[in-house]
Amino acid sequence: MSIVEYKGLSKTGSLRSLTVKLKSHSGRNSQGRITVRHQGGGNKKLYRLVDFGVQKLDIPAKVETVEYDPYRTAFISRIVYRTGERSYILAADGVKPGESVLTSINAELKFGNRLMLKNVPVGYQVFNVEMTPGRGGKIARSAGSFVEVSAQDGKYTSLKMPSGEIRKVLSSGFATLGRASNIESNLEVSGKAGRSRWLGIRPTVRGSVMNPVDHPYGGGEGRTQRGTRRPKTLWGKITGGKKTRRKKKWSNKFIIERRKKKK
Repeated sequence: MSIVEYKGLSKTGSLRSLTVKLKSHSGRNSQGRITVRHQGGGNKKLYRLVDFGVQKLDIPAKVETVEYDPYRTAFISRIVYRTGERSYILAADGVKPGESVLTSINAELKFGNRLMLKNVPVGYQVFNVEMTPGRGGKIARSAGSFVEVSAQDGKYTSLKMPSGEIRKVLSSGFATLGRASNIESNLEVSGKAGRSRWLGIRPTVRGSVMNPVDHPYGGGEGRTQRGTRRPKTLWGKITGGKKTRRKKKWSNKFIIERRKKKK
């Protein structure tokens, strides 16, 4: 077992006015049928109202706390603006309580500050990037993630994604400098099945140990081969190597270079 060290987090609890209780549906739709498998149970948790847009321009804010968020892998920061208003934002790696952050069209090039993409120099790392200006950050929000500004071209900025894909987004969108906090999250090893149950993840049974009636991989004596030429889901849909993106998707024109295939 290996877990993330939480020594650097603040000891205070979450702000009650910025938390809500979400109803757990355990992967079921409005008819009560399971549409997402392996969900259910888990510890009780409150949802923190995180401001992904951070649209309060030119109002300095001070970081009060850096907290754990049960609904995401990255840590969050509670900030207080000069006006006295408080908010939760995604915490940048290395930003500590007491430091100041600012959202401005042309803010200082400092980790945690949020500014327009057109004012970010080529080669800088950013996270919580807006795909559509004004709608809040959508790209690179998980723990330790970031995208790299690779070019500025008119009203578009080219970004290199973690997958290696290079795509264009509008330069008028905002992004936060640095990378998302909790960069060691990918090194975490559960160590036992119970820790997955605490997180609301139910067991996943391998298809190869099922009967032929239950899965395309099922049946056979002892450990056998897959039995089908291409990997399939429980319902026989091909998975491995099959492209799922629509050929005529409207945003294809913004992708300059597709991600590299794994060898």
